[in-house]
Amino acid sequence: MQLILLEAMVDVCLVIKRRLEELGLEQKDLATAARVTESYISQLLARKKLPPAPDRTDIYEKMAKFLKLPSDRLAKLAEHQRREELKKGLAGPPAPMFAEIRELILRKCAADKAQQVRLIFEKQPFGELERLVTQKLLDVVKKVVKEELNSENWLHLVARLAGRSYEQMRVTLLEFLDTDVFSLSPENCVSFLDPLIESWDVDLTTFGMEIVLNRRIASGDPRKFAFVETGPGQLEPEPGFKEFLKDRSLSGTATTEEIELLKKLTFNGKRPTSLYYYRELQSLRDPLHFRADHRPPGKNSGRK
Repeated sequence: MQLILLEAMVDVCLVIKRRLEELGLEQKDLATAARVTESYISQLLARKKLPPAPDRTDIYEKMAKFLKLPSDRLAKLAEHQRREELKKGLAGPPAPMFAEIRELILRKCAADKAQQVRLIFEKQPFGELERLVTQKLLDVVKKVVKEELNSENWLHLVARLAGRSYEQMRVTLLEFLDTDVFSLSPENCVSFLDPLIESWDVDLTTFGMEIVLNRRIASGDPRKFAFVETGPGQLEPEPGFKEFLKDRSLSGTATTEEIELLKKLTFNGKRPTSLYYYRELQSLRDPLHFRADHRPPGKNSGRK
């Protein structure tokens, strides 16, 4: 009990340093076990870097195993230390965005919007639009990074693209997952935003965004985000549905009611083809696909 209370009064850095001394080990040994650089371990133990969030990394599990500590001991101490440090950081105003970050973000913007967006950014430095765009790009890239966190092949690929070693990329990744829109650094952008984001576009009326990822290192369709409330009748039609309407050989005999029914179909991210809509149209017309309701209006057909 006394040991637990004592550790609650110290931070994760002190616990790690004490354990290294007890076992006669060095920081470079810990770095090898955690698969990060010795420089990162040195800065972490010197409190020059905030410990990474436990739910975003496997570093505490690797270090605890190497130091022969309970698997959750370091993670709990790190979480407590982070809360205390972040409370201190809330006292000051957020720093303005680096010019290099703004330029990189604008370079990825759709060509027909780039100049208009640049003028807004320059007129309102780190204003609503710049924060919105930057936050959404950060959210999308973080999601990709978290999904690939345990993939050594993916990390090796990104490391090669960024011109870094595998260990250096793991360190950069840990720091990137801890960053937010107010602390985003040029290094974060060079390592992740630049290689992962192919392009982005924004509707300056609705503030809806579309983000296209680099298919070499991130799979999936473009990410789309809407920031205004839309009713069912206002949803953007699927590309396959638009093709279906244009091809009169497929949609020529469809009634207004049938078209409205097909338009309202949803697919949870899947992209149906025009042929799919044609087959759905035939299904709507096939009496074998529907049961005739012979119950009188308002009556319950269940047995008593």
